[in-house]
Amino acid sequence: MRHKKIGEFSALREQAGLSIEDIAKITGNSTRTVYRWESGSVNPNKLVLRTLRDKVEEYRMNDYGKFTFIDLFAGIGGMRMGFESIGGKCLFTSEWDSHSVKTYLSNFPMTHQIEGDITKVNLDDIPGHDVLVAGFPCQPFSIAGVSKKNALGKPHGFRDKIQGTLFFRIAEILESHRPKAFLLENVKNLKSHDNGRTFGVICDTLDELGYTFDTRIIDAKSFVPQHRERIFIAGFRKDTGFNFAALKLSKPETGPKLKAILHPEDGSEKPTYPYTEGRMAKVNEKYTLSPKLWNYLQQYAAKHKARGNGFGFGLVTPEDTARTLSARYYKDGSEILIQQVNKRPRRLTPRECARLMGFDSGHREIKIPVSDTQAYRQFGNAVVVPVVEAIAGHMLPHILGEKSGVSNKQLRFEFNQEVVYKND
Repeated sequence: MRHKKIGEFSALREQAGLSIEDIAKITGNSTRTVYRWESGSVNPNKLVLRTLRDKVEEYRMNDYGKFTFIDLFAGIGGMRMGFESIGGKCLFTSEWDSHSVKTYLSNFPMTHQIEGDITKVNLDDIPGHDVLVAGFPCQPFSIAGVSKKNALGKPHGFRDKIQGTLFFRIAEILESHRPKAFLLENVKNLKSHDNGRTFGVICDTLDELGYTFDTRIIDAKSFVPQHRERIFIAGFRKDTGFNFAALKLSKPETGPKLKAILHPEDGSEKPTYPYTEGRMAKVNEKYTLSPKLWNYLQQYAAKHKARGNGFGFGLVTPEDTARTLSARYYKDGSEILIQQVNKRPRRLTPRECARLMGFDSGHREIKIPVSDTQAYRQFGNAVVVPVVEAIAGHMLPHILGEKSGVSNKQLRFEFNQEVVYKND
């Protein structure tokens, strides 16, 4: 069984840009030992992890370790959290939903105004930046009319094929500002959308713009107790040798279970109204399904089962992994229902959703200033933050490697060789 700390060790090693051999030399251990840390068969020394965390933080604060980025279709800031975790500075944000903006503003110190509709923003008003990040909506692309324009001698290319889509605006910004890198996120089905034509046009457009890029579908189960597959497209203005396959992740089946994110209800957690209440911080009864709704969901599931369909609710225990949290969760919570002893199941609380999406972790807790309905929508539409953190850390040496006069090797931090290892 893989040790739960291995994920952190691997992520920190990636962010540091260090190889197995580098870690072995720095810590005085054999490469065999470090490989065991990497595989999870052996628990790394706690002081190794603590020193790695400290040095990564120092690295992030170093002047040459900083870079700038813009946050498009920002939602509640999951992509921003991921790129700020590796030292990025956000210069520009665009998000049209007022409820999401409220949550975003409650959680980030803002030095710039949040823009609404990105299609209405003048390209010259977007500041220069090193990285563009966007979890853009998927829209159908029409390639009708290209042949006609060819016959008329009119220009086309990406401007014709994606005109009117939100991806078109991303392409325009890439063409205008030429950032060093970008990261785009979308649903897994982007690849098969419109029989693959949508994804083909996206790839053709990025290629036409002169960017090298790689894609990977990642299941968040490696990080959080939720089966959530998303496609990520990472691109670079210059070919840096970036390879998504080189990003090592724990196997999804070894990921955490729901008990890691559920309210313990045993008094070990302070009550947080309106989610939990009382001395034992029990989950508020309002999250338990009403008899009418529970009966409806059972009848609905039975009807479809009789027809041979797979539709139905997802009833889970603390030892299980959840289905994908969707933006419609506020309607009936059917995809993730928590089993309760001697009572009807309940929905997740918004705080548990924050944990399920990785916005809450050991060192942070997102503020939720909106109603439960809006919170469920926001978390259901969000990215899983630890996934973005891992990808951002993997991209970092390639982002910084373009800085003039500084090689990737020079950008890697050095451990203090005089660190005395003691018991943590």
